[in-house]
Amino acid sequence: MKKIASFQVDHTKFGIGMYISRIDGDIITYDIRMVKPNGGTYITNPSLHTIEHLFATYTRNSRYSDSIIYVGPMGCRTGFYLLTRDNMSGEDAIQLVRDTYKFISEYDGEIPGNSVEECGNYLEHDLESAKKDVLPLLDRLDGYTAEMLNYSYHTGE
Repeated sequence: MKKIASFQVDHTKFGIGMYISRIDGDIITYDIRMVKPNGGTYITNPSLHTIEHLFATYTRNSRYSDSIIYVGPMGCRTGFYLLTRDNMSGEDAIQLVRDTYKFISEYDGEIPGNSVEECGNYLEHDLESAKKDVLPLLDRLDGYTAEMLNYSYHTGE
C-alpha cells in the first residue's frame, strides 16, 4: 500500500509547533504538535478528549466557523489535526489556534458536549490537565509566522 503523507514526515526533525501537513484542493490540514514526537511525554486520553471538545466548540463558534472542517486528536497523543478551507490564511489559522488554546487554558465551566447523550465516553475528561497541556504550544506560538508553518523551517531544532 502507498505510504500516506503524514507518515512521510520525518518526526525526528520537528517539535512543538504548528505545521501545514498537506493541502488537498481547497482543504488545508494543519499538524498541531503539543509535545515533541517520540519525546517520551504524551497527552493523556482524558486531557486529549477535553481539549478536543473545547477546541472543536471554540473554533466552530469563532468568526472562522465556516472555514473549519474538522478538529481531531492524533492517535499518537502528541497533538491535533485542524482541517480548514483555504479561504483562511496561515496567519489567521495561527491566531485562531492561539486564541483557542488561550481560551482552553483559562476555561472554567462545564465541558461542552459532556453528557451520556452527547458523547461516547463522557466520563473520560480532565479539564485541569487540559488547561496545563495547552500551555507549551500556546507559548510556542508567540511570534509564530506563516513561514514557520513549513516543517523544513524547523529542521534541526
